[in-house]
Amino acid sequence: MIEPSLWSKLHGASTHFPIALILVSAFCDTVRFLSRDDEFRRKLRFAGTLSLALGAVGSYGAVLSGLIIAHWQIWGHETLLRHHQFVWPAFALMTGLAAWRAFTPAKVSPRADAIYLSLLLIAAAVMSGAGYWGGELFSEG
Repeated sequence: MIEPSLWSKLHGASTHFPIALILVSAFCDTVRFLSRDDEFRRKLRFAGTLSLALGAVGSYGAVLSGLIIAHWQIWGHETLLRHHQFVWPAFALMTGLAAWRAFTPAKVSPRADAIYLSLLLIAAAVMSGAGYWGGELFSEG
C-alpha cells in the first residue's frame, strides 16, 4: 500500500514523463527505420534521441521517489514486486540506450540500427508494464 505523501505525489508526477518519452522515442525510431528519406530520417533520429535522453534523465527522479515511498525495498512483495520486475529492466534499458545513442555516430551499420531499435521497442514495452503495475499499486492504496 502506498502512503499519500509528498513523495508519492512526486513519484506519480515524475513517472509519466519517462513513460511518454520512451514511447515517443520508439515511435520516432520505428518511423525512421522504415523511412527512405535521409533528411526525414535525420530529423526523426534527433527527435528520438532527445526524447529518450530526457526520459532517461527524468527516470532517475521517478526511481528515487519510488524507492523512498517503497521504504527502499528493491523488490517487495505482490504488486510492488510485479512493478519492480518491470521497473528495473526498463530503467536499465532506457539509460543504457540513451548512453548508446549519445556515444555512437549518426551513421551506424544496418545491423546495429536494427539491434538498437529492437532493444528500444523492448524497453518501451517493459516500461509500459512498469506503468501498468505502478497504476495497480496506487489503486490498492
